[in-house]
Amino acid sequence: MSTTPEQAWEVYAKADCLYSAQQVERALDRLAEQLTERLRGTNPLLLCVLNGAVVTAGQLLTRLDFPLELDYLHATRYQGETRGGELHWIAHPRTSVAGRTLLVVDDIFDEGITLAAIVAALRAEGAGEVLSAVLVEKRHDRKPEGFRPEFIGLEVEDRYVFGYGMDYKEYLRNVPGIFAVPD
Repeated sequence: MSTTPEQAWEVYAKADCLYSAQQVERALDRLAEQLTERLRGTNPLLLCVLNGAVVTAGQLLTRLDFPLELDYLHATRYQGETRGGELHWIAHPRTSVAGRTLLVVDDIFDEGITLAAIVAALRAEGAGEVLSAVLVEKRHDRKPEGFRPEFIGLEVEDRYVFGYGMDYKEYLRNVPGIFAVPD
């Protein structure tokens, strides 16, 4: 059953604010400082993972103080649901990744299956180095062993979160802050 805008708004009205817009902005500033220090001089290709990372990537772009190229990819396990399923590739980067330093920007590191698969696929395509950055990491022990993003903005408890690009059933990506669906 699909969610209506009214139902999404009702969830937002009852949601718990985990991070205000100002707190998220400060986290983005810290991420940008770390990324600038690590990637300056490497001519990186920044790959935005659609749809969730659009806000994070856009916010980071104006904070990064070095030349870079931008492209996107679209791989998802959620497809509008609150639980992940099989990984679906919708779009691969148009820019060649062979020999390049890549920065994959995603919205959330939850179970890590999607991001780990993206990184593995890019390495298999011949990328020189693949780094990943996420706005949010969930605290739990269901992540794949041996994989963790190199750059993490904020941590949240193990609840379904939305805002700053993360959705609740395809709505609420535009919410200014990070919110948790009520238990």
